[in-house]
Amino acid sequence: MPGAAKRIAFIPGDGIGIDVTREALKCLEALRAARGTLLRCEVFDYGAERYLRDGTTLPPGEMERFRDEFHAIFLGALGDPRIPDMAHGRDILLAMRFGLDLYVNLRPVRLFFDRLTPLRGRTTQDIDFVVFRENTEGLYAGVGGFFKKGTPDEVAVNQDINTRKGVERIIRAAFEFARARGKRRVCMSDKSNVLRFAHDLWQRVFHEVAREFPDIEATHLYVDVLAMQMVRAPNQFDVIVTCNMFGDIVSDLGASLVGGLGLAASANLHPGRTSLFEPVHGSAPKHAGKDVANPMAAILTAALMLEHIGLPDDAAVVEGAVRRAIAEGKTTRDLGGELGTRAVGDYVASLIRAS
Repeated sequence: MPGAAKRIAFIPGDGIGIDVTREALKCLEALRAARGTLLRCEVFDYGAERYLRDGTTLPPGEMERFRDEFHAIFLGALGDPRIPDMAHGRDILLAMRFGLDLYVNLRPVRLFFDRLTPLRGRTTQDIDFVVFRENTEGLYAGVGGFFKKGTPDEVAVNQDINTRKGVERIIRAAFEFARARGKRRVCMSDKSNVLRFAHDLWQRVFHEVAREFPDIEATHLYVDVLAMQMVRAPNQFDVIVTCNMFGDIVSDLGASLVGGLGLAASANLHPGRTSLFEPVHGSAPKHAGKDVANPMAAILTAALMLEHIGLPDDAAVVEGAVRRAIAEGKTTRDLGGELGTRAVGDYVASLIRAS
């Protein structure tokens, strides 16, 4: 890739994605000014407005350009009621997820302050784990169809796709992450007592891979039990690995344990390749442009991105500024504060500049 700077492609997308991406960019500019971090951020206007204006989603060759010329992609959010079938979202987000083979969806679940969790008696020492969600297969692969659509005899089918390659690489990624980060436990979650074929594959592969990591405690929970245990005793988890649909659900549950989607960062990864980073909360069109959205998920996603492109010290500065802002009550209303989106971004950026 040209030059020494880390090149980041920003796609603000739709709704509050535009609002919160602006604040994430603001914080990265503050980081560059304060620490001389070599970042080159380029904004692309792909989203609902562009699609409605001229039909553009991702132009031919653009995904390959992102892959070859950028270190990371930051996506604000996609979704607009004027496009009810989400055609632009499929052509942008899913095209990159599958085209770049981003098979790991990584969701940190970390409690910053005791007061943010709804769980009685739980502290920051109790809630600190990561969810590894398989990101390219399962029921979300889009394989299926209709028979006699629109009639009383209609049949709708979605097929659950699980390949040996896909299952093994997400499980292996979870174990490798645990070992690299000094984590002691990996829990695999499935529903193999009911899904006797697809999740039998998950069972077999999990136990085979686990034998290669004797230093890591390997456990299994059915997904309904996992959900209960995340609420009852979250301190038992370090790394959770599961399929696409279950990972989608339990990672949102995890977000609710640490303060809500306004603090939920995520990464769509192919280790060693250009990957995509996005806050989890969606586009929330009814709140767009009203200066009410919490930008901290976007800012924390930027920190997660910095870590994964080889700038862990800069990532720590950004996360530290978010932690301090929360501690000082400089937040939006969902976290108990009185500030708007821009004011929160301004405050976090000021803390970064003073670091």
